[in-house]
Amino acid sequence: MVPEHDDSSGMPVIAPSSGGVRVDRVVTSGTFELDGGSWEVDNNVWVVGDDKECVIIDAAHDGRTIVKSIDLERRVVAVISTHAHNDHINAVGEVCDGTRAPAYLHPADRMLWDELYPVTPDHELADGQVITVGDVDLHVIHTPGHTPGSCCLYAPALDVVFTGDTLFNGGPGATGRSYSDFPTIVESIRDRLLTLPDETVVLTGHGDSTVIGAEAPHLQEWIDRGH
Repeated sequence: MVPEHDDSSGMPVIAPSSGGVRVDRVVTSGTFELDGGSWEVDNNVWVVGDDKECVIIDAAHDGRTIVKSIDLERRVVAVISTHAHNDHINAVGEVCDGTRAPAYLHPADRMLWDELYPVTPDHELADGQVITVGDVDLHVIHTPGHTPGSCCLYAPALDVVFTGDTLFNGGPGATGRSYSDFPTIVESIRDRLLTLPDETVVLTGHGDSTVIGAEAPHLQEWIDRGH
């Protein structure tokens, strides 16, 4: 399966499956801040579900826009953060308040979450956990390296994996800042992501999509260049 649309407007990126589940993208813009630095970034916010319910992956920057993108008839089952860098969680509070949905985060990223929020996430993500929305199961894959608690979400029924900032079109996520580690992210990508079917569509936290089969041949190049 390949993306049918990718226009940043909330139109389906992955067209509805036989069960009616689709993937929408909402692009939001704001600031990523860490280690005293600040960068302007565009983030992909992913909405996965059918006409009745959905999950939101990586509620970034603009909670109002994210909430408005959800049809009033749809129940938001969960707001899931692939990791806790501020540009991926800074709209979680507003989105959860606006949808009454619980927030999910891997506990290894709590130190980053706690810099922004005084309250605990509603639920913890764990490797092997399955979150069901519509007729689709999202399998949690713990992929540390970009952050200790980074997770990807694999939907085998859709041939899609949501990789946050772990794997991009062109290589691994950044590992030059606090709490990150290059050998760890390489191990996560090699052992947990590149083992997925080649046709699996990689929907990332920033930028364009790719497929596993397009990235796998370049693993040694990434190791050699060190990023």
